[in-house]
Amino acid sequence: MLQTNKLMLRLNAGQRVYGLISSIPVPLLVEMIGYAGYDFVILDLEHVGVNPQTLEDMIRAAECSGLTPLVRVPGVRPDTILRVLDAGAMGIVVPRVQDVEQARQAVRASRYHPLGERGISGGRTTGFGTLDLQTYMAQANREIMVVAMIEDRAGVENIDAIAAVPGIDMILEGAMDLSQSFGVPGQAQDPNVQAAVRRVATACATHGVPFCAIPRVDGQHEAWCRADVRAFLLGDDRGVSFRALKAHYGNYRTPVF
Repeated sequence: MLQTNKLMLRLNAGQRVYGLISSIPVPLLVEMIGYAGYDFVILDLEHVGVNPQTLEDMIRAAECSGLTPLVRVPGVRPDTILRVLDAGAMGIVVPRVQDVEQARQAVRASRYHPLGERGISGGRTTGFGTLDLQTYMAQANREIMVVAMIEDRAGVENIDAIAAVPGIDMILEGAMDLSQSFGVPGQAQDPNVQAAVRRVATACATHGVPFCAIPRVDGQHEAWCRADVRAFLLGDDRGVSFRALKAHYGNYRTPVF
């Protein structure tokens, strides 16, 4: 059944929040992310093939561990957005948002009348009828988040208009993809890329929309905190798991004299 969006609550209260992308489609791992203390998880459908039943189970795992589950969809197709929200996602993350119309399409597909055009259905989101549809739809319009990712030059150039779209609840930077758009693929720390990320953050502050940063090098987290940024995405579970495994193995590979 639809829950209170703890991520939105914490952001509105001015608290810092931390999330992780889930690229390993295993519900148990999502549950572990929640119990590790993260505030939100982004379940990835853009780069990862996840079947609908597994996605629903991953959302359940997030719910039971106090984690706010968002789903990164491949685009703004209403049918895809409908399915992930009907599975229980507390929000969508839309990659490569380039202009106002894409932002509006994402909002329309995610919310019910009068804020949008999301298809109406019951099921697990209503507690199988525990909530009547009218109550559920009103709550969903308040609790469901729409997060826009800015990943190319066009999105940066249109960021003020995108951030001003009613219903955009957070904006996430994508410096790695931005690097390709700026002609320096893979160089997220390139000065032009970092200037673009700062431009996105400034527009978010101007329009009162939370900005989510991805700290990639030493000192970036602290710098963003000083700039009053409160939302952070700390990579994905593949990278975290690999580094932990490599470090664990390395403990036993140290020469013994």
